[in-house]
Amino acid sequence: MAEAVKTAEKSASERPVVVSAVGLTKVFRDFWNRPKAKAVNDIDFEVREGEVVGLLGPNGSGKSTTVKMLLGLLYPTGGRLTVFGKSPRDVENKKLIGYLPEETYLYKYLTAFETLDFFASLFGLSKEERTRRCDQLLDMVGLAHARNRPVGEFSKGMARRIGLAQAMINDPAFLILDEPTSGLDPLGCREVKDLIKLLKKRGKTVIVTSHLLSDVEEVCDRIIVLYGGRIRANGGMEDLLTIRTNDTITVPRLPEDAIERIRQIVRESVPDGEMSVAHPHMSLEDFFVDIVNEAKKESLETSGSRSGGAIADYLTGDKEHDAKAVLESLTREEETPAQTLAKKMEEDAAKAAEDAAKKRQDELFAKLQASSPAPEEEKSRREQQEIEAKMSEANRKLKDLLTNPTDRKD
Repeated sequence: MAEAVKTAEKSASERPVVVSAVGLTKVFRDFWNRPKAKAVNDIDFEVREGEVVGLLGPNGSGKSTTVKMLLGLLYPTGGRLTVFGKSPRDVENKKLIGYLPEETYLYKYLTAFETLDFFASLFGLSKEERTRRCDQLLDMVGLAHARNRPVGEFSKGMARRIGLAQAMINDPAFLILDEPTSGLDPLGCREVKDLIKLLKKRGKTVIVTSHLLSDVEEVCDRIIVLYGGRIRANGGMEDLLTIRTNDTITVPRLPEDAIERIRQIVRESVPDGEMSVAHPHMSLEDFFVDIVNEAKKESLETSGSRSGGAIADYLTGDKEHDAKAVLESLTREEETPAQTLAKKMEEDAAKAAEDAAKKRQDELFAKLQASSPAPEEEKSRREQQEIEAKMSEANRKLKDLLTNPTDRKD
């Protein structure tokens, strides 16, 4: 087995180099020619004939920039990049390359057949050959029944299938697939993966970029992980994902009493069973996350996105804590999930207590208002009392005059 692996590795290393990058760098500059972002930062890698290589990385890690340089759409700022031993901008090289972009851009008024026929004509194929390839590709991607429908009426998944067909219309020796399973149903995803495996058997070279790591793990021989424009990992799936510090023994189901003595009596307990010893594997997703986390711990710069944080306060409509949130964002440390939950519960309890106190205050104020007369009513009552007092005084004086007539003046 070991000799077979060594032979396979040797044969792979002897295959012709399709892509070679040495010190590849791409710096984007602003209007004043000042460096704005270093999308690709001095990377070295090779892709050999017959390999299926996964190009992975978070958003903004340099994947799309690398792909565009491979296609000759961007010119490297530094380093050396060759495809089939020539510059990516070499026109003859274009005939050997197929490309499926992340977004499928098609002429919406052309039918499915006309779309493929148009792309086939760009490669100078004869009419008979174009018709034969278009029919076969439409059948392969499951759109033979829609050959005469305008592609503008297609769903995203159907448009994706046409995009995949146009990428292979020239039978390319080197295929670049950017998110090939995006928008496809599970059956379509399985068909694409089977197609990639078939292309590998035919000796085609494929580069796949995808965020669906399980798909990459299933079809790729090797992966290159980018972060911040640098290569963080580059190697075979078996080498990178194998945990060599542990061993796994796989046997048929054993009786309970045999588990304790498994290493001594496994052959005695299951004489007809096969025992295999192998290293356990972590998933590609776990490996990818570990690579990115290690890069973050080293405080590597990246022009792309980073891990998301809390929702901005101005989006939640909470204006009372804007200034406090800014200060906390500058000083806070990473919290564990338990700490976050405890803090949330504490904030909820404080808010509930504040609401209860406010409610009691409102009730007390309402009671005071009910027991106290309104200002207008109080003023009216005082005026009425003053009028009554004056009337009483006038009545008293009139009574005195009537009872003591001698006191009146002539």
